[in-house]
Amino acid sequence: MADKASLTLSPLGGLGEIGMNCMLYETGKALAMVDCGLMFPDDALYGVDVVIPCFDSVLENKEKLKGIVLTHGHEDHIGALPWLLQHVDVPVYGSEFTLGLVENKLREHNLDRYADLRPVTASDAVVMDDLKFHFFPVCHSIIEGYGLGIETPVGRVVHTGDFKIDRNPLDGHATDLKAFRRFSAPGVTLMLSDSTNVERDGFSLTEREIKSSLREVFNKARGRILVSLFSSHIQRIQEVFDIAEACNRKVAVSGRSLIRNIEFSREMGHLRVPASTYISIDAVDDYPDERIVMLVTGSQGEPLAALSRMASDEHRQLNVHEGDLVLLSSRFIPGNVKAITKVINNLYRLGAEVVYEKVKGIHASGHAHSEELRIMFETVKPKYFIPVHGEYRHLVKHRRLALECGVAPERALVVENGQPVTFLEDGIRMEHPIDAERILVDGKGVGDVGQTVLKERQLLAGQGIMIVLLVVDEASGEISIGPDIVTKGFVFEQQYAHFIEDAKCIVLDVFENIPPGETKRLKERIRSALRRFFRKILDRDPVVVPLVITI
Repeated sequence: MADKASLTLSPLGGLGEIGMNCMLYETGKALAMVDCGLMFPDDALYGVDVVIPCFDSVLENKEKLKGIVLTHGHEDHIGALPWLLQHVDVPVYGSEFTLGLVENKLREHNLDRYADLRPVTASDAVVMDDLKFHFFPVCHSIIEGYGLGIETPVGRVVHTGDFKIDRNPLDGHATDLKAFRRFSAPGVTLMLSDSTNVERDGFSLTEREIKSSLREVFNKARGRILVSLFSSHIQRIQEVFDIAEACNRKVAVSGRSLIRNIEFSREMGHLRVPASTYISIDAVDDYPDERIVMLVTGSQGEPLAALSRMASDEHRQLNVHEGDLVLLSSRFIPGNVKAITKVINNLYRLGAEVVYEKVKGIHASGHAHSEELRIMFETVKPKYFIPVHGEYRHLVKHRRLALECGVAPERALVVENGQPVTFLEDGIRMEHPIDAERILVDGKGVGDVGQTVLKERQLLAGQGIMIVLLVVDEASGEISIGPDIVTKGFVFEQQYAHFIEDAKCIVLDVFENIPPGETKRLKERIRSALRRFFRKILDRDPVVVPLVITI
């Protein structure tokens, strides 16, 4: 008897959080991955560089993995590829621009020579045994993004990717609803859709409205204009160059990622930059302030980015002038608000004026608002629906919208990372959860930082550390060196030198009362005695590390 047709979806990231988008599509014959993103750490993840999905379920079935399909080139959709492609050798499909960003990322990890990157266009279809992927252009805050139409053994699936519906598109950057509608005409079993902005009513601002706001700001500016935005937002960069040229201003660029993406986009024909408008950063001082626009990195308050260094007066080539106008043309990502606010305050201290999204409409989200999400439901008319790309409240509210749009309650599913769902010809089945624990990357270590290490880092950050050194002569049982005490992040030692001397006396008292040879007991008594002492006199509880060396 032939196996029943089935399709199992296994979310490894992006459901219940913003970032780390990664979804597995598995049939009896094939396994395919859609997106492979990372997430940047929040303040509680001390020292962690990035967070990536757990790929155990993929590596256990890597012989079945046929390929990876990328919807677009943002880090939360491509950023984890270097860690996966070290272990699997499969084709990676995406638009030419998306794969260009992937290649740059893989080059940083010395993997670009081995990767099988296969560009696709909207007219292409990619077949992976009994899965067939179609690509539909979507409007987003990055060029050449795709939504997906997937033919599977149990029917058609639409995976929207990140999208918005621009009612008055600029330069042809539009979501191809006609393509979605044509694919959906025979009937769609399942739709997965971007939930990020479901809480926002109506429609998102269009790029034409943003360009109009930018032009108004440029026309009123009397000094230099500094614009900071995401380096991958090529459409917005084009708008800045267009307006600067119309206002007879020169544009200089500072920031490696911006320079790289601008050059790459020019080579591919995605960016039109007049030679007479684009100048080097070294030539800025050759022009009066009212003739200058600077594109700089640092819209999220990154400490090493150009804008942050300028705001701290630490940039080697550039400084902030009195009367500069700074435009932050990007959204404030929640975990970065404090860092961005710090940069804004520093810019005001230096005499600049700062304009950002809450002050004026100079940025539009790339994610659909509720009315745009409703239009996608009306276009696709799915039988089943799974909200993706959002925190849990976003998923719940997107499900409610699905019910308003006619999806039956039992067919609108809120699932989280690690919860596979199998679609059959006659229904669905919830599978046993799989491991979808977040993997923390710190330097070259992948997954070796867990809750115990993070707890220790939190203690060190909160209370500091005290190291106690004792060298004991084994023959005599007497102290040869010490006790010496070194603290880091605990107290200013010169100011509290008398307490440190008291602590040394406590260590000597403990030593006198512990029989020779009982090193483990000695360490524990030193640790507990010092913690008790400093809790009493300073109300602080440092991490105490006794080092007892016997010679």
